[in-house]
Amino acid sequence: MPTSPAPPPQSYKLPRSTGPTAFQKVLSKTRPSFLPPKTRKEDLKHLADWEAMMKQSRAAEEKRRNAVQERRLALELRIDQTLHVWEKEIVPDWRVVHRDPDLRKMWWNGIPTKLRASMWERAAGNALTLSKDSYRSCLARATRALSSGVFPEETLQAIEEDILVTLPALHIFHPETGPLYQDLKDLLCAWVVSRADEGLRYTPGASRIAAMILINMSAPQGFVVMRNLLERHCLRSFYGEPDTKEDIEAYYRIFDTLLADSMPKIYFNFKQHQISPAAYLPNWLIPLFLDHLPFEACARLWDVVMLEGDSFLFRAALAVLAALEPRLFFPERQELLELLSGENKAAIEVARRDGRALDGGKYEIYGIDEQTLWDRIESMNEWWRETTWRRLTQRELPDI
Repeated sequence: MPTSPAPPPQSYKLPRSTGPTAFQKVLSKTRPSFLPPKTRKEDLKHLADWEAMMKQSRAAEEKRRNAVQERRLALELRIDQTLHVWEKEIVPDWRVVHRDPDLRKMWWNGIPTKLRASMWERAAGNALTLSKDSYRSCLARATRALSSGVFPEETLQAIEEDILVTLPALHIFHPETGPLYQDLKDLLCAWVVSRADEGLRYTPGASRIAAMILINMSAPQGFVVMRNLLERHCLRSFYGEPDTKEDIEAYYRIFDTLLADSMPKIYFNFKQHQISPAAYLPNWLIPLFLDHLPFEACARLWDVVMLEGDSFLFRAALAVLAALEPRLFFPERQELLELLSGENKAAIEVARRDGRALDGGKYEIYGIDEQTLWDRIESMNEWWRETTWRRLTQRELPDI
């Protein structure tokens, strides 16, 4: 009698793991191997201790965020309360701040939002003698070039890629949903066309400059401000590569001298790890700190940059290093570079754990806020001298 074939063996699928929990990743793994395993009771106690510490950490972070917000609101209130002084003393002739220390200090505290556009326009000047129609003319040239296909494809792609990483926390420049996306693209294309006669290429980071300007003023007005701001010698050097390489190297030497004089420990630590200003300074100066610092801190920095010029860029950069100083003594060069780029893995994990957004300024994960930065800037009053800046620039850049 024929036998029926044996049924195929049943296959059993192992249940799919969802992965370890946050605590399971470290549960009992820090116990020395020569000690016996923890008891269940001890494990549960350490779990409860860990959860309590995480709760305290989140509460401390929430308290810190609230304190930062309260300080920002208090500062905005003080600025608003000085509006009548601005309108009476500064608006008629903004140059008065160079003669009046009290008015200058008021400018350093921040320009009232409603006056920022006009004050930036006046302080930036118009050394290029651009007319009110300059933007429309350059935009028309850019539009024709785009329509006819002669606008450089690599430049257009660079602009699009730059826009994608421009102030993502604000969501107003997103290519699909941002209400100011097209305005930003138009301004950048017009800016590229305006520099084409000089043979200058697009510089990644320019999108941050254009975005900050558009937040505060119209595109035609902003075009004049952007063109003149980026023609100041220091920014012109960083936006004019490769023809300005020698000038950039001179600015690195100037910064190194200032760093050695003001913070010798950081200077020698950088020298030991072979980290020059080239590793971090362009990343700060080209986007005028917008990639690394909180937006509110940048708005205030820009107010003073417009007034004081190139020297304040370096003063702000020194203040950033002063704020980072407790973290700047890693034993490994790569760790130090990751920190300076705002990509320190441990700090990012702590920020995630505390529920902090990671789409703002990169240094927010280190707890750097407007007040922290400004405390460092004001602490320089004891030793900063504009005469030192002029002496260094005359030594390294005698032709400007």
